[in-house]
Order: sequence, then C-alpha cells, then structure tokens
Amino acid sequence: MATLEIDSLTKSYGSVRALRGTTFDVRDGEIFGFVGSNGAGKTTTMRIVLGVLAADGGEVRYDGRPIGPDERRRIGYMPEERGLYPRMPVADQLTYLARLHGLSTSAARDAMTRWTETLGVAARRGDEVQKLSLGNQQRVQLAAALTHDPEVLVLDEPFSGLDPVAVDVMSDVLRDRADAGVPVVFSSHQLDLVERLCDRVGIIKDGEMVAVGTIDDLRRTETERWVVDGPPGATWIGAVPDARAVSLEGSRTVVELAPGAGADGAPGREQAVLRAALAAGPVREFAVVRPSLTELYRDVVSSPASEDAATTSRSTEEVPA
Repeated sequence: MATLEIDSLTKSYGSVRALRGTTFDVRDGEIFGFVGSNGAGKTTTMRIVLGVLAADGGEVRYDGRPIGPDERRRIGYMPEERGLYPRMPVADQLTYLARLHGLSTSAARDAMTRWTETLGVAARRGDEVQKLSLGNQQRVQLAAALTHDPEVLVLDEPFSGLDPVAVDVMSDVLRDRADAGVPVVFSSHQLDLVERLCDRVGIIKDGEMVAVGTIDDLRRTETERWVVDGPPGATWIGAVPDARAVSLEGSRTVVELAPGAGADGAPGREQAVLRAALAAGPVREFAVVRPSLTELYRDVVSSPASEDAATTSRSTEEVPA
C-alpha cells in the first residue's frame, strides 16, 4: 500500500473559487476524516481524485506518482449521490461492477457474496436497489466500492442515513480495511463519529485546509484548562500564579492556566493547581479539559473570513462542491 497525496489543488466554477490550494495526504493504514461545511470543497476534491472533474491546478499522486486511469481502477469510490442502477438486482449489480474492475466472473460473484454477507444485505441480493431502504442502499453502495479489493477507499458521506447498528458495521469494515494497509478517506458531518473513528482529520473551509492533524493535535490549545472536583469555592486558586477560574458549579471548578503554563507548556504548573486544591480539601477528580472536535469545528467555520473567501462561501451553494 502507499500514500494518497492531494497537492495544492485549485478549482474554479466561473468566478467562484471552489478549491484554493487544497493540500493533505492519506497514509497507508490510516482513516482520514475530511470535514467541512456544505460547499467547502469536499466533494469537488474527491471528484478530482477520481478523475470525474479536472483540477485547474495542483496534482493528485498515489505511491509518489501522478494518478492516472490505472491507479484510479484501484480506488474504491462511494459517491454521496448513490451511483447504482435502481432496477438492477443487488447481486447482478455488484457482480457487474466488480467485472468492470477486471475480476473474473467467479471472483466477482465470490466478492459479491462476501461483502453482502459482511454488510448484512445477503438476504436482499435478489431485490432491485430501488426497493431497498435508504440504509440498505447505502450498504450496497459500500459493497460496490469494496468488491474489487481496492488499494484506496474514497467515501463521500458513507454514514448518511444509517441507523446505529449499520454505523457500527460500516465502522468495523473501514477499520478492517485500514488495518489491512488501505488508506481510507471519508467525509462526514457526524463529528462525534469522525472523532471516534479517524486517525487524522482535515478541516476544509472555503476551499482551503485550515487544520490537519490527529485529534489530540487539534485539541491542543494555547491555554490549558483543568477540571477540579474538590474543595468548594475558588479562593484556593489565588495560590497558583497565572491561573483563574473560568467556571464554578458546585464542587467542580474549571481552572485556566495562562499560555505556556499548562500541561502542554511549562512542565509542572498543573501540579501547582493540584497541590493548591489538595491544600484546601479533598480532591475527587483532576483532569485536563480539551475541546471536542465539534467545538473545534464550530470555532473554525465561524471564524471571520476574508471578503474574497466570504463571497466564495456564499456562492458555492449554487455550484457542485
């Protein structure tokens, strides 16, 4: 397996700049969460990777080489808009799509059998796709992306419309593929799921990657906060330089340390908070507080944009993204 690289992609629809130097990579054996608002550029990026759209600038590489038709045959793609034949039975459809990727008839049928069983739609093999529930259609769409044993998975909103059981099944499949060395990138608005499942996350805004890293990396902040469940009141915090109480609810106090003073800054300052709390009474809980991915995402997408970017953001609602 190898790395999928998206390098400085640009794309415009007329006067609308949909991608502005979009750059990130998806490494072998990793699940990469690609998140952003509607119109931010996620689907445009994926379509360029698949060759459905041509970039104005930049390059997509796989295994260090510019991606072409041969490399794209080795990608499993799941579009947000289901790309299945509605009147074709599930088994025939999956077998046919696997054959298009070069599998023999017997290998294609074996793959169809395997993935319909794994994804819980084996009993629906004889049904037309249009007669399936939206969730089962989504499972069949994922099976279509997997039947040719792809070396890369690119999935656009794969969890949309799934019930919790189906989410667990699909999550297990993606983790299994990543554990086998397959680079997996998927977009989603379900940020709690992204936070739980992904090894790294990229946040795109107005066609630009504004944050890329592991969840732990992204959750680090200049000011560190700690929750202390212990002595009532907050007068004991006065014993700690560069510390202040930012909230107080009953016996739970959230303490903020000035930049450079927390667990990710100068070592030992958080211990001063703990010692001051213990000196004031028993402590039942002492833990670092970091923002969730949802909070980070909200901060990023709500931050002021340049006038040009703001114009683009408004306009992208009217073009493919």
